[in-house]
Amino acid sequence: MGINRMWCWMKPFPCPTLRPPQPWSPPLEDSGTEKRRGLWTEKPCSSGLLWQSDSLVVCEVDPELKEKLRKFRFRKETDNAAIIMKVDKDRQMVVLEEEFQNISPEELKMELPERQPRFVVYSYKYVHEDGRVSYPLCFIFSSPVGCKPEQQMMYAGSKNRLVQTAELTKVFEIRTTDDLTEAWLQEKLSFFR
Repeated sequence: MGINRMWCWMKPFPCPTLRPPQPWSPPLEDSGTEKRRGLWTEKPCSSGLLWQSDSLVVCEVDPELKEKLRKFRFRKETDNAAIIMKVDKDRQMVVLEEEFQNISPEELKMELPERQPRFVVYSYKYVHEDGRVSYPLCFIFSSPVGCKPEQQMMYAGSKNRLVQTAELTKVFEIRTTDDLTEAWLQEKLSFFR
């Protein structure tokens, strides 16, 4: 019995000895546009489900938020500050939820919902071991265990576009809000010199 050939949405897969990416649902319909752009590939797919592509963008970034992120990036203040963003499901956009000044990681943790994903851009006053002070901008993706798969997909599919828009390089993920502590953040930042 042969394998049925169907259109599958999949990531480029460089090594044939590794396990392929796990499929997700619900299946998408091929409008023909994705096929012309080279985003669809014909691969055997026994499960009937589709694989997510790296080039998939679920939600765009709100133009007002883009401007807010640009200004935040070049802020002159030396205190900790944060921008919390969420996905507006109706508009299919990443939008500003709240902005905070002079907020510690522990206080920021209290502002994040425990069962819903959120994006955070955090300006943190980091004192290095040698006494130098820097103000890194950190992108924190809060994707708690137990949130709806639909929400997780929308946020995961929008994350890369948001990181590119904000021009950030320090990108971290937490699976529970309890992970967000000053010690955790300092440990993550210690890898960047």
